[in-house]
Amino acid sequence: MEPLCLQVDVAKGTLAGGSGRYEKRLSDLGGIYADRQAFEAMLAEGDPVVYAVEDLKPNTHPGDMIFGVTRMRPGKIGAEFFVTRGHIHATGNRPEIYYGESGTGLMQLESPAGESRLIEIRPRSVCYVPPFWIHRSINIGHDDLVMTFAYPADSGQDYDIIARAGGMKQRVIDNGQGGWTAIDNPTYRPRTAAEIERVWSTAA
Repeated sequence: MEPLCLQVDVAKGTLAGGSGRYEKRLSDLGGIYADRQAFEAMLAEGDPVVYAVEDLKPNTHPGDMIFGVTRMRPGKIGAEFFVTRGHIHATGNRPEIYYGESGTGLMQLESPAGESRLIEIRPRSVCYVPPFWIHRSINIGHDDLVMTFAYPADSGQDYDIIARAGGMKQRVIDNGQGGWTAIDNPTYRPRTAAEIERVWSTAA
């Protein structure tokens, strides 16, 4: 692999020269939001791209890195802000870095045992996601949320860890005063000791 430098287009939320792209439309995010009626009503009007990711994956070898750009549109389902699916790294002791390029968002983090953290991300801020933390991005602003990210190439992702628990422990909603607040998620099911141990056992 040769050294290289790729250009981030903040306005477009793209990575020139990247090797991969994927996008998640509203229809891909069924079951994530609490207000199912509002979800179906928005879906009936169209199927917008909620977020898109462009990245460079040199390889999956330990010691290398994957990096890229994610762009999330603003919006809400009922009172709940748009979110990414969220994941924990399949190799659990792998961290991740997010750098705010534009917009205003939150990184929602949750430990396997259910500890919750919410970190605000603004332009030129860096969010560190430690090993063994579940994480998802939330756009709490009125503009696109654009972030660059980087993580070890052998991390992998486990997207189902959130669904298996009935969602994350908290939901982030509009507080009705131009801001946000976190409320308890009534469908959340705490992980058993065996489930938590399984996460810890994924360390390499």
